[in-house]
Amino acid sequence: MTLQQLKYVLEVANKGSISEAAKDLFISQPSLSAAIKELEKEIGINIFIRTNRGIKVTNDGTEFLGYARQVLQQAELLEDKYINSTPSKQRFSVSTQHYTFTANAFVELVKEFGLEEYEFTLRETKTFNIIDDVRNLKSELGIIYLSSFNEQVIRKYLNESNLFFSELFTANPHVFISRENPLASQSSVSLDDLEDLPCLTFEQGDYNSFYFSEEILSTRSVKKGIKVSDRAAIVNFIIGLNGYTISSGIFPKYLHGKDIISIPLEVEEKIRIGVIVHKDITLSKLGEIYIEKLKNITLDM
Repeated sequence: MTLQQLKYVLEVANKGSISEAAKDLFISQPSLSAAIKELEKEIGINIFIRTNRGIKVTNDGTEFLGYARQVLQQAELLEDKYINSTPSKQRFSVSTQHYTFTANAFVELVKEFGLEEYEFTLRETKTFNIIDDVRNLKSELGIIYLSSFNEQVIRKYLNESNLFFSELFTANPHVFISRENPLASQSSVSLDDLEDLPCLTFEQGDYNSFYFSEEILSTRSVKKGIKVSDRAAIVNFIIGLNGYTISSGIFPKYLHGKDIISIPLEVEEKIRIGVIVHKDITLSKLGEIYIEKLKNITLDM
């Protein structure tokens, strides 16, 4: 197995076509096909399935490409440091559920540790995608929550994906509502109080299982439900429609002024927010620092 072969398979995966990848790699299509077949034979798996419409990455191939991507990134860092004599470009990526504090910690990380050249990625995405990103090493770590309802299913999937969960903190459920909401003056709210208000949740795409929901009480029936895909829409609907969403209650006021407040929700459930990482990977220094910044932010709120 060579670095060149790893570059070949990643380019083919990116292009979705051996012929298109061959053009960009400036080699012949037969030579590229032969190199890939040789690699597949050596590692004992099929990375790609060949079809009339091009190529498709197999499940085994997806995992292999995750490791290949990491190997090439490390090789590039070595070349930059010892061969090209240029400062190594810092790289860090995290996938997370839609938590404002994870973005805030990311900002603090970039401001403090971003050098002249860096490539940092924050993916606010669906629960299944977060787990998949970390499993395939697309992201170094992920941020999700566990509850008494989803823990058994999520932990099973994490174990199957060779990942483990490390708790950051436990939060009591809160609702985020507009300061103009009729419930804003209450010290806490019940589920009955929320009955006539629009309930805002994040949609989960093809994996829209109750267990993958970003909000607790996902099996609860509501009169008015709105699913969204991004945090900005949630904020707009909380303010514009007097809607609510259920979360941890951690919400930096400076990001949205005083328009949105959090109020304790009268339920017995707990929200355990934590980090998922790959069992085969040691966290980078940036990963460790990011986790510390997450902890510091949540302690200050």
